[in-house]
Amino acid sequence: MNYKIIDIPKITDPRGNLAVVEKDTLPYKIERVYYLYDVPSDSHRGGHAHKKCVELLIAVSGSFTVELDNGIEKQTVTLNKPNKGLLISTMIWRELADFSSGAMCLVLASLEFEESDYIRDKELFYAAIK
Repeated sequence: MNYKIIDIPKITDPRGNLAVVEKDTLPYKIERVYYLYDVPSDSHRGGHAHKKCVELLIAVSGSFTVELDNGIEKQTVTLNKPNKGLLISTMIWRELADFSSGAMCLVLASLEFEESDYIRDKELFYAAIK
């Protein structure tokens, strides 16, 4: 499975913690930033794979699960710490679920949005990785 948990550098201070993502934190230049919020707890997000885009997902608030599928094995990762990120490589199907109240998922992507980079049909995804 081609994913990795990244430790995001944290500066601890009595006034509150500060997490920092800089050029050395990720193996790519950030080209797009977006976030998911107010997701109902029974909803699912994701449901796709990327051909070229690499993404880092961070639970900046609350928690959620990410089910990863590379066509051979499936793994579920729970994100619930703002100083931990889930780095997802290309050709990994992802589905986000189990959003807690107030959860926010920040995504740092290696590419700008390009619809042709998405595989949104799971059967087409399985066919593409064979």
